Amino acid sequence: MSLESSELILNPDGSVYHLNLKPKNIATNIILVGDQDRVDKVTKHFDNIEFTTQKREFKTTTGSYKNKRFSVISTGIGPDNIDIVLNELDALVNIDLSTRKIKEKLTQLSFVRIGTSGSLQADIPVDSFVLSTHGLDMTGLLHSYQIESISNPEIENAFVKHTNWSAKKAAPIIVSNSQELANSLASNIVFQGITATAGGFYGPQGRVLRLALEDATLNHKIDSFSFEGNRITNLEMETSAIYGLSKLQGHRAVSMNAIIANRANGTFSKNPSKVVADLILYTLEKLTA
Repeated sequence: MSLESSELILNPDGSVYHLNLKPKNIATNIILVGDQDRVDKVTKHFDNIEFTTQKREFKTTTGSYKNKRFSVISTGIGPDNIDIVLNELDALVNIDLSTRKIKEKLTQLSFVRIGTSGSLQADIPVDSFVLSTHGLDMTGLLHSYQIESISNPEIENAFVKHTNWSAKKAAPIIVSNSQELANSLASNIVFQGITATAGGFYGPQGRVLRLALEDATLNHKIDSFSFEGNRITNLEMETSAIYGLSKLQGHRAVSMNAIIANRANGTFSKNPSKVVADLILYTLEKLTA
């Protein structure tokens, strides 16, 4: 059965609607960044560039680094954008765009997020790296899909109990990374832990400007949570959506976080661009080792 044009939307040139990409334009190894300007900060290290395009905040450049083909794509900020990016990238490789039919054989993509984040633990300082063992979804996005196969009820229930999670909010979901991909990126200079994903930057992350919070103690409840030795190390806005969608689609994903703020200590990096640049090189070297 072919997908309706209202469900799989294509541009007049046959490219997917938001990303403006055709199947030939992307590699199976994909680096996701939030900031469109960060795409060039990654691809400046490439040996060659074969393709680049941009539509809205979604910029894509494909090329090679040490004889390995990569696409670098900016997602913009937030889980809603991740929903667009991962669904359209999956469509490029697993749906025949000319017939609008799902292919019988799965093509697996590998996603590595290189993003910025704030540490929730006093012992994880600014200018360090965190590899996300799990994504803790606090946004509700993943509830739009059938998630029974990827959720972890035991740890999710423990988190709900520990935080006295409001029943008015979407139930938290915890999704693991691709262990195989994580093993290739881990080292003794990288912290590991659960990354919490919030649906916004201010209230959803416990920041107070002029608006009071629903639960002013939630951040402390989050950073004090531990389950079988697993603690929540950092807070950002994309990881759980990447982990959840990629796992549902049969892809691999790992999130690498440049820590530019420490919420426990109230500190911020004096040179955030350097820690991001260092993480980019670290990740490229590990992926091509």
